[in-house]
Amino acid sequence: MTTRTVLATVAAVAAISAPVPANAADTIPANQAVKNVVLVHGAFADGSGWRAVYDNLTKRGYRVTIVQNPLTSLEDDVAATKRALERQDGPAILVGHSWGGTVITEAGIDTRAAGLVYVSALSPDAGETTAQQYEGFAPASEFVIETTKDGFGYVNPGKFKAGFAHDASDTDVAFMRDSQVPINMSAFATKLENAAWRTKPSWAVIATEDKAFDQAMLVHMAERIKAKITKVAASHALFMTQPTVVADTIDEAAKTVSAQ
Repeated sequence: MTTRTVLATVAAVAAISAPVPANAADTIPANQAVKNVVLVHGAFADGSGWRAVYDNLTKRGYRVTIVQNPLTSLEDDVAATKRALERQDGPAILVGHSWGGTVITEAGIDTRAAGLVYVSALSPDAGETTAQQYEGFAPASEFVIETTKDGFGYVNPGKFKAGFAHDASDTDVAFMRDSQVPINMSAFATKLENAAWRTKPSWAVIATEDKAFDQAMLVHMAERIKAKITKVAASHALFMTQPTVVADTIDEAAKTVSAQ
């Protein structure tokens, strides 16, 4: 296991909104085997949060597909991800943020998934539930979930910035807070049938200022799956606020798998 600590070099607002330069040296080789990337969002968000990562990767020459999870059940989210994988014209790097990690763990057994990237993400084993991953770790006191009468969860609006995206601009936080996609909380109690990380190479990007998960929990999960770990000073919304670090890790995964 190799751990690299990456220091943020730009302000959060700039990371979210500034265009990503595309240097000739960053363009992937024409003969690179893995040129496809499938991005899977987590709970309380949707695929639009991946925009800066998408822009970065497409400028390098990757074909990027973004899954829109219904967040109604693990089965439904896995089905949505498999539909995206079926549309690929070759092998792909499958990427999941937060709850999306559970989804790619189950869906990643697809033969088109060549490698997995976990972005502050969950990674249960076969026979485990997502909820079990929290056992034995400190509770996330600033990440408060409110549950509706029909069992769907939202992040408490007053706690959203502190718990989800403290390094994003107030404008972006307000939009994310007010456009939340609730998740069916029963999904966290669903046992996985498969664990793709047992047979697929894995990478993990860990946000060191993540308030949704205990840091020890994130490290434990990443080490258990034998992922190559990158750490970055960021909130749980690192898929938005640190797109370059996330894109660089995806690029590394694609190049590593292509060379094997």
